[in-house]
Amino acid sequence: MYKHILLIAGVVLTLVSCSSDKDETQNEAELNSTAIVGTWDATELLIDSETASDDVKFGKQILDFLSDEGCYIITLQFNEDLTASASNSANYVEVNVNSTNTGIDIPCPTESDESVSTYTFDGETVTTIDENGEEVTIGVTIDGNVMTLDANDLDIPNFSEDGQLIFVKR
Repeated sequence: MYKHILLIAGVVLTLVSCSSDKDETQNEAELNSTAIVGTWDATELLIDSETASDDVKFGKQILDFLSDEGCYIITLQFNEDLTASASNSANYVEVNVNSTNTGIDIPCPTESDESVSTYTFDGETVTTIDENGEEVTIGVTIDGNVMTLDANDLDIPNFSEDGQLIFVKR
């Protein structure tokens, strides 16, 4: 009789411990999937200066300059209802040389290209549908309010070579 009670207690404890592991895994997956919800501004492009093209290096300098000025040329918005929007001003960046010999002037663009889509996020990969109806998969890492995207997964002029595009959550 004592052995039967121990056996039943062991089975009950095993079932209880397995179900709580499932709940923890489910809660972690839910946290990972909601970590992307919010507005994200591109603030930095991490590249290998030894291998990057001159265009990518120049794009990085422009992004750094504009970010320091509080101007964000790429903004991503992920909503709880699994809709997403992107604002991209990269095509509207103007580089001017000042006539007063003070150097280069890069005003914050006033125009941008907007796109709206749906998305899924599994904690490591964002999948969206582009304007041509094709599925786009982008590797993503989120650490607190910093999101890192593989730049070569994107189709943004001067930001699409090997490297990582850093976004900060508002």
